[in-house]
Amino acid sequence: MKIRRSIKDNRGESALFRRRALTGFVLILLGLSMLVGRFAFLQVMRHDEFVTRAQNNRVKPRALPPARGLIYDRNGVLLADNVPAFRLEVVPEQVPDMPAMLAQLGKIVPLGRDDLDAFRKLLTQSQRFESVPLKMHLTEDEIDRFAVNRWRFPGVDVVPYLIRRYPFGRLFSHVIGYVGRIDANDLQQLDPVRYKGTSHIGRSGLERSYEDVLHGTPGYELIEVNADGRTQRVLETHAPTPGKNLYLSIDVRLQKAAAAAFDGRPGAAVAIDPRNGQVLAMVSVPSFDPNLFVNGISQTDYSALTGDQDKPLYNRALRGVYPPGSTVKPLIGLGGLETGLRTPEDTVVSTGVFYIPGQQRGYRDDVRGGVGRVDLEQAIEMSVNTYFYKLSLDMGIDRFSAWMGKFGFGRPTGIDLMGESPGVLPSREWKAAHFKQPWYPGETVIAGIGQGYWAVTPVQLAHAIATFAGHGVAYAPRLVMATQAGMDAPLKPLPNPPGGPSLIRNPADWDVINKGMQMVIYGARGTGYGLAKGFPYLIAGKSGTAERFSRTTSAYNNDKNTAYLASRHRAWFVAYAPADHPQIAVAALLESGAWGASDAGPIVRRILDAWLAAHGGVIQGGERLPSSSASASGAASAGGPGKFPVSGSTGATP
Repeated sequence: MKIRRSIKDNRGESALFRRRALTGFVLILLGLSMLVGRFAFLQVMRHDEFVTRAQNNRVKPRALPPARGLIYDRNGVLLADNVPAFRLEVVPEQVPDMPAMLAQLGKIVPLGRDDLDAFRKLLTQSQRFESVPLKMHLTEDEIDRFAVNRWRFPGVDVVPYLIRRYPFGRLFSHVIGYVGRIDANDLQQLDPVRYKGTSHIGRSGLERSYEDVLHGTPGYELIEVNADGRTQRVLETHAPTPGKNLYLSIDVRLQKAAAAAFDGRPGAAVAIDPRNGQVLAMVSVPSFDPNLFVNGISQTDYSALTGDQDKPLYNRALRGVYPPGSTVKPLIGLGGLETGLRTPEDTVVSTGVFYIPGQQRGYRDDVRGGVGRVDLEQAIEMSVNTYFYKLSLDMGIDRFSAWMGKFGFGRPTGIDLMGESPGVLPSREWKAAHFKQPWYPGETVIAGIGQGYWAVTPVQLAHAIATFAGHGVAYAPRLVMATQAGMDAPLKPLPNPPGGPSLIRNPADWDVINKGMQMVIYGARGTGYGLAKGFPYLIAGKSGTAERFSRTTSAYNNDKNTAYLASRHRAWFVAYAPADHPQIAVAALLESGAWGASDAGPIVRRILDAWLAAHGGVIQGGERLPSSSASASGAASAGGPGKFPVSGSTGATP
């Protein structure tokens, strides 16, 4: 069988090859065109977008919190400082497994429950690319241990920051207050731009009241990071603007003297310059260490403070309310003169008991049997209740309240601290609003000696006495007298204009009350007799012993045990000096004191001594007593600067 062999078609194969080659070339050319087109689209059309993405992967912005403004006393003594510290921060987007990371990190750097709770709250309120503080104020040992294990914790880093420090601790805790860590609730209320990178905010005192001034404006820096998010270098820095510094009117020397004078006994004292309202000292005892709160107080420390029966967290100077007792008698007496109900020569006979006409209930003087006939000056000197019983009854509660309200009672003084209590000024309207009962004449009578529905704060009473000492010109109490925008910038005084013209229409009325308050100190029957011994300038003052409990019987209490009396009395003393040119007014309260003059009086005297020492013993404008004041009352009776007679007999009411 013959086999036929096919003849090879070279021309056909060549044409087929060319067609295939052309097709392949077209496909390759098409692919290259698409690649070039895509490349051109990405590199040209979307160039800016991808450059930005690449830059963002390589360059990260980091907020720079501003340094908090410093706080100084009136002489430039530093009261609130910023010191460097280190904290752990976490960038959530760089941590794949947060619970596992925290568990492992806790084996290297101890993390307390408070740290973790605060971190988790902040985590829910923060962006995933933002650093969130985990643990504040690392020790050197903690920093070293983390540095060795740093490679194990991507997204976690040690960051420097400034921490608040209060060098005087307890001495200024109720005035300056403290800062605390920003929590989740704060983040919902704060401006996220202004507080970016900030970990602390003012919680109490001036730190809170002047938060907007102290905080400053944040800056930022651009940093280059590697694939693990670690900082390689800083590319650009825009510095933050620090907060403004505060200069207080308080003098550290007076503050120390006031706090030491209480010797741990609960109470408060406030000293004010009547010429401008500047607060020279403001003390609440007992106190607490504000440094405990800066990075979050432990539960143990907080429980100790809240469980203390003396309530160290309670600002008695600003929020404590107490009946003022006899300290308001000079102001009531001034009201009698100003309203024309009394003249300085008018007298009242003190028999020991005062009766409202037509009533059988008696209102007693402190001295059994009374002190006889007294005028206004003598009534202030010996704190004669009968005089002020009758005067307040003649004034009537409406006129009484209107007059005393002019001195700031029954409302906040306007001091530059948050949380001030308004107190209570006895009035018909107040009783109707709170008890839905009418006002009775007997309530007017006891209001005349600072008892009954009265409730005043130490800063209120100091403000009222300062207003009187300033010849009736009222200034709102002020703690901050100037700000400073940077260490080299000049001080900018904060204006504090008077609240209006003088409350006293007749200057002679002021002289009468001033003389009576001097007699309290220098008169032989004055309740504060002897307190001025050795003080070279005239002092005017008034004691007050307010009862903590209502009387249950009309019988005199013959128990003179000091401890017993202290358990039943609030002890007050108010004073200003020099009496002929007042430059400081002081109010001091002891929550438990037997008598105002003997218990609270020495506290006021120590504050005046510190004030005098701060001025080198010489007060410009004050008339110095002619002797070393071994017996200031003798100088006055001899026709010295006081120019008032001294009563001969004794029988003072403490």
